[in-house]
Amino acid sequence: MKHKKSEKTNVMRILEQHKIPYESHDYTDSGAVSGMEVVQALGQEPERMFKTLVTRGASGAYYVFMVPVNGALNLKKAAKAVGEKSVAMIKSRELLPLTGYIHGGCSPIGMKKPFATTIHHTAQAYPTIMFSGGRIGCQIETSLENLRRVIPVKCADIL
Repeated sequence: MKHKKSEKTNVMRILEQHKIPYESHDYTDSGAVSGMEVVQALGQEPERMFKTLVTRGASGAYYVFMVPVNGALNLKKAAKAVGEKSVAMIKSRELLPLTGYIHGGCSPIGMKKPFATTIHHTAQAYPTIMFSGGRIGCQIETSLENLRRVIPVKCADIL
C-alpha cells in the first residue's frame, strides 16, 4: 500500500519497523471531529472504521476496545469479553498520561504500556480496517491480520 505524504506518527514508525503494509489517510483539512464526520471526509464505510476506547475493569486493570465508529461499546459485553465483573470508560483527563494519546487521536498501536485489546468481531469481515494513526487528522488502513502482527487483538461481540 502507498503512503500519502503526511507527518509520520509513532504508529507509522512501528508499522514500518514490523514491515507491515498500511495506508495513511489524512483528513486534517476537512474539519472533521466526530467518527462519522471522519467517515464522510474520507468516503469510507463506518463499519470498517474503528474508534479506540480505553476502559478500567473492576479489578483495576485497563482494557482497550475497538468498535465501529457508528457503534457504541456495550460495557456488559465488554466486561464479559475480558473476564471482568464490570468495565467503565476512563475519564478523558486520564487518557494522555495512561496511553500517551489525546482524545480523538488514540490508537491501539504505540500506547505507553500494552493493554489487552479486543475488537468487534465484524472487523474479520473486511479485507482492511481503519483506526487512528495516533493523532487527530490521521487514520491508518491495514488488515486485522497485520494489526495482530503488532499487538495481540482478540475478537468479540462488544456492541
